[in-house]
Amino acid sequence: MTPPRDGSAKPPGSKPPGFKPGFRPRRPGPPRPPSHTQREGMDHVVLYGWHPVSQALANEGRRFHRLLATENALLRLKETLPALPIEPEIVRPGAIDRLLGPDAVHQGLYAEAEPLEAPALDAMPDDALLLAFDQITDPHNVGAIVRTAAAFGVTAIVTTARHSPNATGVMAKSASGGLEHVPLVVVRNLAEALITLGERGFTRIGLDSDAEAPLDSVGPRRPAVLVLGAEGKGLRQRTRECCDVLVRIDATGAIRSLNVSNAAAITLYALTRPA
Repeated sequence: MTPPRDGSAKPPGSKPPGFKPGFRPRRPGPPRPPSHTQREGMDHVVLYGWHPVSQALANEGRRFHRLLATENALLRLKETLPALPIEPEIVRPGAIDRLLGPDAVHQGLYAEAEPLEAPALDAMPDDALLLAFDQITDPHNVGAIVRTAAAFGVTAIVTTARHSPNATGVMAKSASGGLEHVPLVVVRNLAEALITLGERGFTRIGLDSDAEAPLDSVGPRRPAVLVLGAEGKGLRQRTRECCDVLVRIDATGAIRSLNVSNAAAITLYALTRPA
């Protein structure tokens, strides 16, 4: 039988173009679960790993939507926290891998929780030690700074609504539980916030590698706010103008520049050491 020239019909038994013997069309499988970045939003954050999740579970201010735990992780968790605020779902490690990806070190714990309530700037005590972020957004750097801030008793971290770090699972993992102890104060404009703090008597200390004054010249003091700029760009001009003093860290080795999280740790030690 000869098919019509216009191709409107195919002869019986004809094969589609590109057909290979033994070929079977792939049936659509079940939809993949959304990744942790897809699950994170304004209404909740994703936490994973032992320190972020266990510290969050111990925080009475946290509200949870979901908790996934492997059997071994749950046994360890109950040794530390006999009463959990949410009933966990017992899963195999692969279930958490599928949510986070193969490279995330979750240690058998995964949680979805509401963001912590952000305190107001005018609620800061008169003897507070604050950090202020001038457009630092890298979650690994921010998480490391938050962890250091918790270690040195920082009262809060001031950040802007725009060009600011989001409380992602990556940041929480890097902070190693520090987010539960150092709240983020979100302001509309950093310069205005620094001016307000200055009017309250806060010493505004900007960290700048090209500053004239060395870090040792400042010494421990309260209340104070340490202002940190993004790596590469440093402090913006308007931010610099709102600082009372700019200080530098004098490095003696071949490399003179430091990662912002390392610089924050050195400066916080200098500002909090006993006089």
